[in-house]
Amino acid sequence: MANTWIHSLSRNGYLPLLYACACFTLVSCTASEDSEWTPLFDGKTLAGWQRVGGEAPYTVEDGAIVGTMTPGTPNSFLITEKEYGDFILELDVKLEGGTTNSGIQTRSHLDRAANDGQGRVYGRQVEIDPAERAWTGGIYDEARRGWLYPLDLNKAAKTAYRPEEYNQIRIEAIGNELKTWVNGIAVAHVVDTVDDSGFIGLQVHSIADSALAGKKVYFKNIRIQTENLQPQPFPEGIYTVNLTPNQLSPYEEQNGVQLLFDGRTSQGWVGAYKEAFPEQGWEIKDGVLSVLASDGSESTNGGDIVTTEQFAAFDLSFEFRLSEGGNSGVKYFVTLSENNKGSAIGLEYQILDDEKHPDAKMGRHGNRTLASLYDLIPAEKSRRSLRKIGEWNRGRIVVQPNDTVTHYLNGEQVIQYVRGSAEYRKLVSQSKYKVWENFGEAGQGHLLLQDHGDYVSFRNIKIKRL
Repeated sequence: MANTWIHSLSRNGYLPLLYACACFTLVSCTASEDSEWTPLFDGKTLAGWQRVGGEAPYTVEDGAIVGTMTPGTPNSFLITEKEYGDFILELDVKLEGGTTNSGIQTRSHLDRAANDGQGRVYGRQVEIDPAERAWTGGIYDEARRGWLYPLDLNKAAKTAYRPEEYNQIRIEAIGNELKTWVNGIAVAHVVDTVDDSGFIGLQVHSIADSALAGKKVYFKNIRIQTENLQPQPFPEGIYTVNLTPNQLSPYEEQNGVQLLFDGRTSQGWVGAYKEAFPEQGWEIKDGVLSVLASDGSESTNGGDIVTTEQFAAFDLSFEFRLSEGGNSGVKYFVTLSENNKGSAIGLEYQILDDEKHPDAKMGRHGNRTLASLYDLIPAEKSRRSLRKIGEWNRGRIVVQPNDTVTHYLNGEQVIQYVRGSAEYRKLVSQSKYKVWENFGEAGQGHLLLQDHGDYVSFRNIKIKRL
């Protein structure tokens, strides 16, 4: 039918007019859109940019900025001489090789005294990663906090990057929100509390493998908007890393996320096997919920606390901070039906100082270490997912309606299993939980924060029902 309509237009002499109108509309819209953009690269020179941090060379070739990977130098950056606050940035990036790495700095800064006077760049970076893990578009905090948004948090976006081709990157830094797209695919969403402004930078990563010497990274079509910013719609259901304590972003609220701790009161929590919140052993101060140190025993001071609500399938996020030698846990599918002494029974995301608490060396194959499914499945942690004792960590537990359960630590997946599967039941039969019938298989249950007699703090506790 469409072809018949076009032929009819052509016979009646309207087709040229139609094309002319369409072309006029396209040119008009393009011209209007382009007028809102400012190029950051003139296609011929490096005017407006300076190299810092390392000795990797940057040149201009065929309308692109080209950085060359160089042995014996730290991370190198080509940074804008101007700083930016709110902006929308678009550019095309291509990397040579499948094990190279690069990134785009946003609102970043320079410690000029570091690296023996060469300077060290720090700030949020949008990752360009052609390697097998495929984290392009994720958010890394260069030389400061490490990974904020690994793509374990949005696995569907891992396929957006096209190896050995130019990839279009879109970055929106508006207010305290940073969003990224790769080739039109929404990737990462971070709500942060630092860096209102800073420079933009193009990274050539340091290399340890001599085989990577001479590999190149290409940047072109670099343009920015700084006024009358119109955010691009962000699809529903993409996980948000919100570093603002005990607050929800508008996007989180629209996606059904709710706070379980308001930062001020114990509303929504009671003592396990109790009708009220414990009168001692727990403290709420400065937006932090802490279990106080006692004698290091289970539930001998204030005791565990549980949510008044019960949950079935859910996406639970929380931040926790350990004291030296500390021990606690976040339990789920807690039914309170066992009426046992000590800590209430439930599946447990272990919270532990692996170096200084003896429980880390007990159990089987490390299944009592940090982020493990306690006494059942050890967490497979990378060094980059670990934080120093006293620093805040981000935990996450996702229970799908099909009973697939995933543990995350600081954005990286460390465990996945299926409740009620043959493999799961075999593990239970070999654990301390074998005495409890159908352990961990309830249809719903409370969430629990454990009192193990050590000082451990929590904040940013939020949940989305699935």
